[in-house]
Order: sequence, then structure tokens, then C-alpha cells
Amino acid sequence: MKKTTYILFIAVSFLFIANRSKAQDYKVAAGLKFGGYENGISGKYFMDEKISLEGLLGFRQNGVVITGLYELNMEAFNVPALKFYYGFGAHIGSIGQGTYRTFNGNDRRYNNAQLLLGADGAIGLEYLIPDSPIAISLDLNPRVELASGPFFDLAPGLGIKYVFK
Repeated sequence: MKKTTYILFIAVSFLFIANRSKAQDYKVAAGLKFGGYENGISGKYFMDEKISLEGLLGFRQNGVVITGLYELNMEAFNVPALKFYYGFGAHIGSIGQGTYRTFNGNDRRYNNAQLLLGADGAIGLEYLIPDSPIAISLDLNPRVELASGPFFDLAPGLGIKYVFK
């Protein structure tokens, strides 16, 4: 709970810090994503002004997950540097023997390696710091695990990316 409160505090702080200066859009970004279950490497590519593709390579205890997302982006709260985004996608990965932590606390214990395969969603905010190549994002990622489930899961995420204009 402390982690979620801390992330929300950071997001609200960026809303108050944001000014109305004209922010430049970017085409490609690469960085790190810190999630509720996986931490890893992220990349984002804008196909046009509103549509982006995001890829994540996440590592978790005893496992690895690859996620691909199709996202729609728009200005948030009349702040050009702040974008609201939402989208959908899928993941595939594996988890070894151990405990699979879930959002609702119904953790699952596996005695053998398991395939992870399912559908993902994303909803969040991304702030491109004016006059810098840094973007910070905060999001929620609901997912339905099908291969080792079915069950629903929800994870918060905090991302920091270097943007290539």
C-alpha cells in the first residue's frame, strides 16, 4: 500500500509542476519499467500523433514476460507535456517453480514451470519533461492470465524513458 501511495504522490506532483510550455512530441523512447510484479526494459514507438506501440521485457521472481501493447494517446488536463493513454495487448512468458503473486492476494504456488499467456490492458499518464529527453509514466495494467489460470490480475507501473525526437 505504501508503494501505491508513493507512486500516486509522484504523479500528482507532476500535475502541479507541469507548465503550459509547448512540449515536443517524440517518435521513439526506451527506458525502464518498474511494475507491481515485473521490472524490466520498455520501448515505445509512435506510429502517428495519437497511436503508439509499446513493448516490455519484464523480469519477475523465477520468470520472464514479454508484453506488447497498442495504445491511444491524447493530451491530459490541457497540459501539452502530459499525455493520457490507454490500450490493449497481450503477453507471453514463463514462470518457474515458486509463488506467483497476484493483486487480490490469492497467490498461486507452482511446483513446475508454467507458461504465461494472456490479454493485457493499459491506462495511464505520461509526462515529457520540457526541454529534456526524459518521459515519466504512471499506469495501471489489468491482465487476464489464460494459460495458468484463468484469473484476473492488476499491476501498477512506473516508467522512466529516454526519448529520441
